[in-house]
Amino acid sequence: MNIFKIYKDKFILLLRNNSFDCDEEKVSIDTPRQVSFGDLAFNAPLILSSSLKSNPLEIGKKIADLIKENYSEFDTIEVAKPGFVNLKFKKEFWYNFLFSFDDSKGKIVNTSKTINLEYVSANPTGPLHVGHCRGAVYGDVLGNLLNFVGHKVIKEYYINDYGNQIHMFAKSVYARVLEIKEGKEFPVNEGLYPGEYLKEIAQSLIKKNKISNFSNYDSIKNELGEMAMDEAMIMIKNDLLSLGIKHDLFISEKELVKNNLVSKTLKILERKNCIYEGVLPKPKGNENEDWEPREQLLFKSTKFGDDVDRALKKSDGTWTYFANDVAYHSYKLDRKFDKYINVLGADHAGYLKRLKACVDALSDFKADFECKVCQLVKLFKSGEPYKMSKRAGDFITAKELVESVGVDAVRFMMIYRSNDSQLDFDFDLVTEKTKENPVFYVQYASARIHSILRKTSLDLTNIDKKCLRLLDAEIEIEIIKKLSLWSKCMDLSAKNLEPHRIPYYLYDLASIFHSYWNLGKEYPEYRIIENENSELIKARVYLLEKVLAVIKSGLLILGVSAPESM
Repeated sequence: MNIFKIYKDKFILLLRNNSFDCDEEKVSIDTPRQVSFGDLAFNAPLILSSSLKSNPLEIGKKIADLIKENYSEFDTIEVAKPGFVNLKFKKEFWYNFLFSFDDSKGKIVNTSKTINLEYVSANPTGPLHVGHCRGAVYGDVLGNLLNFVGHKVIKEYYINDYGNQIHMFAKSVYARVLEIKEGKEFPVNEGLYPGEYLKEIAQSLIKKNKISNFSNYDSIKNELGEMAMDEAMIMIKNDLLSLGIKHDLFISEKELVKNNLVSKTLKILERKNCIYEGVLPKPKGNENEDWEPREQLLFKSTKFGDDVDRALKKSDGTWTYFANDVAYHSYKLDRKFDKYINVLGADHAGYLKRLKACVDALSDFKADFECKVCQLVKLFKSGEPYKMSKRAGDFITAKELVESVGVDAVRFMMIYRSNDSQLDFDFDLVTEKTKENPVFYVQYASARIHSILRKTSLDLTNIDKKCLRLLDAEIEIEIIKKLSLWSKCMDLSAKNLEPHRIPYYLYDLASIFHSYWNLGKEYPEYRIIENENSELIKARVYLLEKVLAVIKSGLLILGVSAPESM
C-alpha cells in the first residue's frame, strides 16, 4: 500500500471537485524535508500558484481547509513556505496501516508488462571479470524486482560468437593444446588471448578426444572453434551461477548470421529508406595517414538521433558487428515484448544512440526501448587499490571475487550504488561485522528477529487491532512509518529501473530495528518479549514479523540470503 500514491489520488480528486484543476504530473506528495514537518508534504499550492496567479501560501490555506473538512485521520495540517501543505497522521492511522500491511507479498503494478531484459552478454572468449560483475548483478536484481512487482521478465544473454575475435580465440586454444601436448611455447605478440584459463579449455578438449589430430589448424579450426566456444560458455554459465544468476535464454549471434537474419533485417531497413551507399567522414582523433575515404553500406542512424551514420559492411564484404546487432534487435522486436531493456558496461556508453536508432527505425518509434549503463568498479583493500590473482591474464575474475568475500556481499554491494555512479568495492568493509558493513547489518537484523520468533510461539493470525495501540513508543511508530515507505521504494525502483534504492531502504530499516533492540538492553520497558504484558508482547512480535517480511522480500529481490542465525 503506497500511501503517497493513495493520498495524491485522493487530494487531486478533492481539488478537482472544488474547482482546482492541477497537473497530475507536476503535483506530488512526498516525505517532508524534516521529520518535524510531518508525514506528508503536498506541493499543490506551489504548482497552482502560477496558473491561478495567486500567492501559494493563500492557496495552501484553502487546500488545508478542504483537507481538514474531508479527512479526519490527520493530527496536524500546516501550510509552509514556499508553498507546501504538511500533514501529520494521528497514531490511529499508523495502527490501522500496520494491521493491514501486506505490501511485502508481491504485485504492486496495475498493468503487467512482458519485458525483455538483456544483460551481461560478455564476449565468450574468457571468464567473467569484475567489470562484468556489476552489470550482471544489476541486470539480475532488476529482473527480480520487475518480476516481484508483477511484470513478466525474460532474462536474456546475447552470445557474441561470430567474427574475428572468435577466430583468434580458437587459435589461442589451439596454441594451448600444442603447449600441453607437444611442449610448444605459447606465442606472444600475435593478438592471442594469454589467460591461463585457456589451458583448462584445452585440457578439456584433449580429454574429450573428439579431435584426434592437431597437426593442421586449418583442417580442424571450425570444429575446434565450436568446441572451444561450448567450453567457454560452460565456464561463463558457471561463473554466472557462482553469482546466483541464471538466464532464461541464450541467443547466438552466429545462429542469427547463419539463418540469414542480417540480410532479411537490412531489407526491412532498405524498404524504410534507411540504408544507402556513402562515405563516412574521417573519425575524430584519427591521425592515421593511411586512412582513406571509401564508399560503403551505411545505416541512416542520424535520422534517428545518432551523431553519425553507421557502417553495415566491412571492407572485406562481411557484416559489421553493428549490422549483426541490428539483426539481433529485429529478432527481439519480432518476439513482441511490451518493453526492452539492455544493460551495458561503461565501455559501451557510446553505443547507446546507435542502438536506440536501429530500434526506432525498425519499430517506427513504437518500441519502448531503454539502455542502462553500469559504471566501473574499483577494488580497495586497506585503503589501497587491490589486485587479486590474475588467472584470466589481465583482469580479475568474478569467480575470484565471490570466493574471496562471498556471493551475498558481492550482490549486495554491487547494487549499493546507482548504476551510473562509479562503485568502490572495499574488501575490508564487506568482511567487517559492524554497522558500517550494510550487508552484515541487514542480515544481522534478519537473524535477530528470527531469534525472537524462536523464543515465542504466538499465533498472531487473529490479533486484535486494539492490541496494536500498545505500540505507543516513538521508535515503534517510527518503525511503522518506515514500513510505509517500502511500497514507495519498490514503485520508484521499478519505474526508474533503480534497484539500488532497495539496499538503501533495507539498511535504514535494519538500523531502526537495531536501535529498538538496543533500547531493550538499557531500558527494561523496551524489552520486546521480556515483560509481563502479554498483549504488548503480541503487538511487538507482530510488528517485527512485518519488518522481517520486508527484509526477506528485499533480500530475495537482491538475491541475498536472509539468515535465521549468525
